[in-house]
Amino acid sequence: MATELHGYQYSVYSWIARLALHEKGVAYDWIEVNPFAEDIPASYLAMHPFKRVPALTHAGFVLYETGAITRYVDEAFEGPKLQPVEPRERARCNQIMSIVDSYAYWPLVRQVFSHGVLRPRMSRPMDESEFQRGLEAAPRVLAALESTAGEGPCLCGNQLSLADIHLAPMVGYFVLADEGRALLQKYPRLGEWWSEFSNRSTFVATTPRLPPALR
Repeated sequence: MATELHGYQYSVYSWIARLALHEKGVAYDWIEVNPFAEDIPASYLAMHPFKRVPALTHAGFVLYETGAITRYVDEAFEGPKLQPVEPRERARCNQIMSIVDSYAYWPLVRQVFSHGVLRPRMSRPMDESEFQRGLEAAPRVLAALESTAGEGPCLCGNQLSLADIHLAPMVGYFVLADEGRALLQKYPRLGEWWSEFSNRSTFVATTPRLPPALR
């Protein structure tokens, strides 16, 4: 049975799951699911009762929650290992993933990107106060990531890990706002990491195609 990834084209977490699959070299079928639609297929609700994305199916095995998906992809398929073996680096990887989910997602994506970039491009109303609150919260998150990142080209040293895969799409959306891009430049470790990772072929290949900016 083919591996299938069910996700929404603009979902940052769907992007993360796609990036993990590409880094492992896993072939998969993409199934578009809009979690905001009123007519979500019953077959998808049977896989994901909380009506979110993404969800992965592999040889009859169904899995949702992005962290679970990316760890499974790393462990179930051949390809470069995406989780450090050394205990402290593995802990660092898990810590960064947790920071991304718990503290980065909301200000960087749901507030700055959604209200400052995506909503205007989709001709939907944006909330300037939400956008500003995201910009105010972002420095604390970026500073924490700056101090947590290890030495080397990747967040956990010399080896690409799930930490990089989870953070990169969040930053990719965040810097589409001019204010987000300016903020990132204040953190040299993250800025250097971003300049390298944003040119990675897998990242470029999985970057969602957003509606064009309105002039």
